[in-house]
Amino acid sequence: MYDLPQIDIKKIKLLITKSVKILQNRALWGFLIAIVLISISGFYVNKFFPSYFESQIKSFLTPIQDSLSKLESQKPIVKIKEPEAYTSPITYEQAIINAVKKVSPSVVSIIVSKDVPVYERYYTNPFEGFDSPFFDFGPGFDLRIPQLRQKGTQKQEVGGGTGFIISQDGLILTNKHVVLDKTAEYTAFTNEGKKYSIKVLALDPVQDLAIAKIQSQNAETFPAVELGNSSGIQIGQSAIAIGNALGEFRNTVSVGIVSGLQRTISASGGEGFSEILEDIIQTDAAINSGNSGGPLLNLRGQVIGINTAVAQGANSIGFAIPIDRAKRAIDQVIKTNKISYPFLGVRYALVNEDIKEKYKLSYDYGALVLKGENNEPAITAGSSAEKAGLKENDLILEVNGEKITQQNSMAKIIQKYNVNDKINLKVIRDGKEINVEVLLGERN
Repeated sequence: MYDLPQIDIKKIKLLITKSVKILQNRALWGFLIAIVLISISGFYVNKFFPSYFESQIKSFLTPIQDSLSKLESQKPIVKIKEPEAYTSPITYEQAIINAVKKVSPSVVSIIVSKDVPVYERYYTNPFEGFDSPFFDFGPGFDLRIPQLRQKGTQKQEVGGGTGFIISQDGLILTNKHVVLDKTAEYTAFTNEGKKYSIKVLALDPVQDLAIAKIQSQNAETFPAVELGNSSGIQIGQSAIAIGNALGEFRNTVSVGIVSGLQRTISASGGEGFSEILEDIIQTDAAINSGNSGGPLLNLRGQVIGINTAVAQGANSIGFAIPIDRAKRAIDQVIKTNKISYPFLGVRYALVNEDIKEKYKLSYDYGALVLKGENNEPAITAGSSAEKAGLKENDLILEVNGEKITQQNSMAKIIQKYNVNDKINLKVIRDGKEINVEVLLGERN
């Protein structure tokens, strides 16, 4: 048999006594009553005001959600794009890119080649053939002096420049000093690397301009430039120069502005070339040796000038012939295959304060007909001026009503006309005004 567990009456009484004391604790009863009241209040508020708790929760959570959204938006987004041609977001820069793309196919590098002599060295004895013992220096002594002699010729590159295509049949405009040598051969290289022989058609007798033509056997057509209008050029406008820089770097591009207008300079080059250039454009776009004959562009990709010269000993001072001055020559070559200019045949000095005072003139403008510094005749023999009866010391004031000034020389005015045009000159002779009609001749 198993013994039943015995009950400890004392422990039970002690447990009951402790429980009664806990239930008699006022603080405990206050805490329990507070929990009950809060629960009942929450139940009735949620029942009769259901949106209150929702708004309180939202007002607490909304700032947290906004902060998380901002952090998310600030994360870098990496997108992989396919490679594409560079397109500038800057209008000015993109205009330059577009202009160069438009014109580059029409720009050619001109290479000048000539047959140059080839020399070889040989040695001679200066005393060979002398039998006198005086010239016998003993055995083993053989005096030899080096000499040079020509051994044929070879084709060699001797110069270079730039030109640009002005018609689809291959006419090229360039500088006269680039293609001045009549004994040389000229080759044009396009931007694509194609090579063509070119023939010089005409040299401008007045300006540093020449027109050549590509010799193509296949009746090819070529991309021609768009000729702009140089009469509206403004100082400060953008200018782009393209050329065969240093005769080595084809289609080199430089950018600047138009720095000046109506400049007059004295230009010189190889083969004894020298001339006065009037009314030309000054630019700070870099024009290097080899750029001669290349185009000067505006931002539309239109040719506004022909790069011609650079100031020696200075930085960023280059010069270009206005394209309007070349349009007449282009038109003449297309029609007659030559370039001709009218010729009056007088030697003169433009009137300024010194000339006015020295010759006691009554006018501060005009062209005074004078002999040259080395006593060259004032009137060219057989010229239009001689045939019209012009004389030394005549003061020519106007040509067809256009006044002759320092800025508007008589040569500049005469160039506006053609060979065999009739012009009327207002002349002061011996203090009296007379009118002289002249039939213009042709400059040789």
